Amino acid sequence: MTKASGVVAGGHPATVAAAQSVLHEGGNAFDAVVAAHLMACVAEPVLSSLGGGGFLLAYPATGKPVLYDFFGQTPRQVRPVHDVDFHPILADFGTAQQEFHIGLGAAAVPGCVRGLFDIHRDLCTLPMTRLVEPAVELARQGTELNAFQAYIFSIVAPIYLSTPAAREIFTDLGNPNCIATAGQRLRQQALGDFLENLAREGVDLFYRGEAADRLVRLCAEQGGYLTRQDLEGYRTLRREPLQIDYRDTRVLSNPLPASGGVLIAFALDLLERISFVDCPFGSSEHLRLLAAAMELANHARQAVSAGRPVQPDLQGLFDPRLLARYRAQMRGRAQSVRGTTHVSVMDAAGNVAAMTVSNGEGCGHLVPGTGVMLNNLLGEEDINPGGFHRWRPNRRLTSMMAPSMVLFADGRRLAIGSGGSNRIRSAILQVLVNLVDFGLDLETAVHAPRIHLEGSHLSVEGGYDPERIAQVLKDFPEHTLWQDRNLFFGGTHAVMGDGATFSGVGDPRRGGNATVVGPGG
Repeated sequence: MTKASGVVAGGHPATVAAAQSVLHEGGNAFDAVVAAHLMACVAEPVLSSLGGGGFLLAYPATGKPVLYDFFGQTPRQVRPVHDVDFHPILADFGTAQQEFHIGLGAAAVPGCVRGLFDIHRDLCTLPMTRLVEPAVELARQGTELNAFQAYIFSIVAPIYLSTPAAREIFTDLGNPNCIATAGQRLRQQALGDFLENLAREGVDLFYRGEAADRLVRLCAEQGGYLTRQDLEGYRTLRREPLQIDYRDTRVLSNPLPASGGVLIAFALDLLERISFVDCPFGSSEHLRLLAAAMELANHARQAVSAGRPVQPDLQGLFDPRLLARYRAQMRGRAQSVRGTTHVSVMDAAGNVAAMTVSNGEGCGHLVPGTGVMLNNLLGEEDINPGGFHRWRPNRRLTSMMAPSMVLFADGRRLAIGSGGSNRIRSAILQVLVNLVDFGLDLETAVHAPRIHLEGSHLSVEGGYDPERIAQVLKDFPEHTLWQDRNLFFGGTHAVMGDGATFSGVGDPRRGGNATVVGPGG
């Protein structure tokens, strides 16, 4: 570790650099995380957009932790399904495929703009016009697509080729029928102009002003749900974070109605009763324990949600009788032996910020005149477990996103989060176990290979010992072996520090980058 004034980890070098410049100028961790998200909307356009939503877990140096929920909201009005612009596309990860639905009928009420301005008012020290400067500059001059961002575009190409407005920005300059490729410079002039105007005019530009008018008109004419009442009525929700003890640490995460943090907490509770002394990292016993915790968390989620397919009630996971039953099953196992991105920031004053945001994958439509791609949160199966078009009006959507923090007994703090749809909870869980149970350093803990269990299907990332994996796979006839690390398994961008020394890791699976910010700039 190096003595410094702060540390940042995120999904793109430009995202991290924007936060770094703010810390250099004397801004705090919350200034930095806002600037980073604004930059991510430019540099990571598939994973981040002002047309999406997210969460910030904030721990001010002189206050209590608070969770800002600015995730998507279901619309207030329902239209006949046959009048709605809603259709499937297939995202191709190479080794696995996943279906998403896009179109204006897949767009939930976006919360990012409202959330950023509320965070700014509550916690930031620099003006919004300063925080938006790096993003505006890069949008106008253009950002060169690196290999990872080009790979992301290739996976969801059908979305970004689905409308004339999207094709105008995101296609290959030499072939308007193909998605942009690595090395191409994406210029987003309309987005740069909108970001500048937004910082100057304020939040009402998006929810009540000209941008709102254009968005409402687009939805009314082309099959979307969103109305002026949806936009004007959207509010950021402030929640008390979920807190649990694990070994000698305190873990903070995203509370209900989001599901990711609750499922991580449930799995940690099961694992805490198990000793890892006799099962070293990467052993068949270690991997069986992880798979068992994931499987039992899935079973418990289904059990408490039975009969409530539209809006699962996960509060039942904390029923002592349910916990006792699954702890017993866990002991038995031991004896038998979607677009999402994350930014983590710490500063020397002790402020800690973990922000996870998502646009889904984008619905294909841009808010006219803004360069802002709308989300497709109503078109993601894991956010709509009871089926599409069955959501209840005017409700905050649940989410697997789980910006989290860990408070260690020796005074260190960890800020962590991940992208990766259903793999978010398993990615964060495994990094936490790597740190707490195996004592791995932060870089090794993030880079280590992962597994993910979905239903009865086990996905195994490349990097484990083949003989040990072979023993585990006997228990999982349905499985997929990946040759290398892959964004399928999440992207846990994390920072750690004690106020004087810091370290940070950007997960290479999702183009991650991290920097320790030197004192005084």
